[in-house]
Amino acid sequence: MEAVQESVGQEELSSVETPTKEEEEDEGPRCASAAHELLLTLDDPDKLCPESYRQNSPNEVRLMVVADNFQRQFSHLCPDRKPLLLCPTNEWGVKKFVSTTLRPTATDHPELFTWQGCASFVADFLSLEPLEPPENLPRSLFSSTLVLQSQRATCLESSTLLCSLLLGANYDAYCVSGYASKDACLLDRSLLRCPLLGALPKGGTSEQEPLENKYLVKAAKELRSRFVTQQEEKKKKREAEAAMMEEQQEGERRVADPLWGLRVHCWVLVLSGSRDVPQNFFIDPLTGESHAPDDQRFLGVESAWNHLNYYVNMQDCSSGCADMAFDLEDLSRWEPLLYGALSRKQLALCISRRKEREMMSRLLKEEKQEQEQAEEGGVLEMPRSWVSYINISKEDLETRWPGRQKTTHYRKAKLEHFAPYLNPDGLVRRLTTYKDLACTEEVTVKSWYQQRDDHLEETEVNKVDNSTTERFTCGRSFYLSLHRFWSRSEEHDMRFSSDTRIDGLARRTLSPLEMTETFEGRKDFLFHRHTVFLQDLPLSTPDSDEEVEKDQLQEVLERFHRNRSKPAHADVAQRLFLLAEGRIEVTYHLEDHRCVASRRSFIKPLGSTERRKAEDFRADMVSSFQVDASKEPLKNLTLSQMLDDLMEEEGKVALQINMSRMEVADILACRETEKQRVCLPFSPWTTGGAAKARSKRQEMERQAEEERRWLQERKKDILAPLLIRLGDPEALSAEDARRLYLECLAESKCRLVEKAELIQQRIEQETQELQRKQQWYQKNPFGMTSLKREDYKKYCAEKTLRIGVAKRRLSMHMKAAPLEHQNVDQRLRNDPRLAPHLLT
Repeated sequence: MEAVQESVGQEELSSVETPTKEEEEDEGPRCASAAHELLLTLDDPDKLCPESYRQNSPNEVRLMVVADNFQRQFSHLCPDRKPLLLCPTNEWGVKKFVSTTLRPTATDHPELFTWQGCASFVADFLSLEPLEPPENLPRSLFSSTLVLQSQRATCLESSTLLCSLLLGANYDAYCVSGYASKDACLLDRSLLRCPLLGALPKGGTSEQEPLENKYLVKAAKELRSRFVTQQEEKKKKREAEAAMMEEQQEGERRVADPLWGLRVHCWVLVLSGSRDVPQNFFIDPLTGESHAPDDQRFLGVESAWNHLNYYVNMQDCSSGCADMAFDLEDLSRWEPLLYGALSRKQLALCISRRKEREMMSRLLKEEKQEQEQAEEGGVLEMPRSWVSYINISKEDLETRWPGRQKTTHYRKAKLEHFAPYLNPDGLVRRLTTYKDLACTEEVTVKSWYQQRDDHLEETEVNKVDNSTTERFTCGRSFYLSLHRFWSRSEEHDMRFSSDTRIDGLARRTLSPLEMTETFEGRKDFLFHRHTVFLQDLPLSTPDSDEEVEKDQLQEVLERFHRNRSKPAHADVAQRLFLLAEGRIEVTYHLEDHRCVASRRSFIKPLGSTERRKAEDFRADMVSSFQVDASKEPLKNLTLSQMLDDLMEEEGKVALQINMSRMEVADILACRETEKQRVCLPFSPWTTGGAAKARSKRQEMERQAEEERRWLQERKKDILAPLLIRLGDPEALSAEDARRLYLECLAESKCRLVEKAELIQQRIEQETQELQRKQQWYQKNPFGMTSLKREDYKKYCAEKTLRIGVAKRRLSMHMKAAPLEHQNVDQRLRNDPRLAPHLLT
């Protein structure tokens, strides 16, 4: 293609800069609906938008002349291909080159430091505005600043914003214009499986078994029925075949797309090399997901561009993008718009060379100038971006979705996202699965929560078996981490953080007739306890005094881990308390090279009553089986003591079972209370939380100021103490007013008299101390040193001064007391609360 000269006529420049009337009519309603509506809402759009938005610089004009010539040559050489997307109009109707619309922006938000965070933000923050018609390139491309304000964008504008963020994060990213499937262009995910549900089960395939090492000890053979295993495999195979058959039927019911391979789409290409990217991949800005270049939804590529250059694909895309090579510097496969312009690799090399030249410039300044003059040529470089700095606030990251919520429909599923603090219960995400394709019959509803004071993190409601599962984060009362219950029965399955509980409880399953508890890390090596009740025992409320008596327990089974500090024949493996039968069975751990364990069975003696005494221990109350017959059997005294210990343990176990049931009742009552009052404590590190904290601080400061003023007014109010005694009434009667008047005068007079008496007492005290000191001096006039005489003189002078000051204060007080008493009387008579009653 021919190179274009930089000198152009005035007519050609004006024709490039101003669109014709026909082009403005072909813009469609989008330019008026999306950009103009938002611009009309601004108070002064001319001041808010820089001059670069409304007109082109000389470099941009020259670039568009080059682009126009490039478009004509491309249409002449490739008449069977569609025109390229080179100079669409912006929101002000001014033509801009697509590469100058990219504005590499580095943000200070950690969420946008990676491509996953940038893609997720763009996909969540913007709502799709489909292209009309879908087979033609758009004539307008709005700036990323306007797109962030309106939160509406086409695939081209979403790709521009995403590519700008990726370039700012130092990724080698490019916008790609091409063709894609209908589902990708219209963001239709109703035929895809929700990623939160996992992958479909695969039938007919088995995982490759690892090679067997003959030098390793063989594991114990798993005793499992082959028939049961075969039935499970057949069931999985039938489910997989049914799922595949259903998908095939759905594919047959799909209507063929008449625009297959013609729908225009735009996405982002990330090349390997920068930011430790191992291989090239695509990013769909509408979904925020990454795809391999050979993905079937991408059907062809027309061009790709970044902020440095524009490249046209010259490869065959009849089989999609699978066989394409993305080496943009390969001139046989990619045609650049600007020959000699810097690419990303050349820019890095140029920077390194410039650093080397700067180091050598101190010695060879003349050679440096010659090199720079030689390097300067007539190559047209890409102008600077006309878009302002892309500012993404913390509030944008938190609100995320347009309208602060978003709904996505998948195959037999619906996924809803909500902004934090939008819902009063803290709901941020909800996944609903359905049984049919029409999404009418619900199967499960899974919800996620944040910032709840009850530490609830996730709930799952199963509509098939009417079960509800609640999951909690750390810090929950009773150290509860999971709670599953069934609405049609009183069954509860609870799991706990065993490492934080003292008793090491990890799981508890409770029903009206049974209770099973699992423990971890206990010092007594207990890990399992199973209790069977004689009758249905409904859970009692925490306020009731109902307890589980021993008569209500049928049996209690406990299992223990191996305690290596004891021999196997003395280490208990299982204890079975048959309370209904009055027996206790003990089974010990297996000894080495034994297949049968030792065990003992005890019959509990009858307890004492009013008519008979307690039954004594007899030898026939114990039946033992000892594996090692050579060992001497235990004496009756030892067996009797063992039975007493077991009966004592039986009482402790019954008490622990009662405490477990009471704890379950407390947990259920606590959950009912928490469900009625859900509180979301705000975080000051969020924008909404910071605003709430600011308003709360201002309210506290206002209340403190009002309280300070009220206290100052109350201090000046001489009637405040007396009004408090009367209950601080709003209006006073005549009798109360006169009584308050007389009491205030009496108290004022009393205070003045007390002050005078206090001064008089101080005078008398100082005088007595001075007299005692003088008497002491007169008794010892000759036994004093000069230093003590000086101290005596200083003491007498200080006391004399204090006595004189006190006398003067008393004299002044006696003169001012009548005036002060008269002022109090005048204030009371002028008080608006007392004046109407004192005049009569």
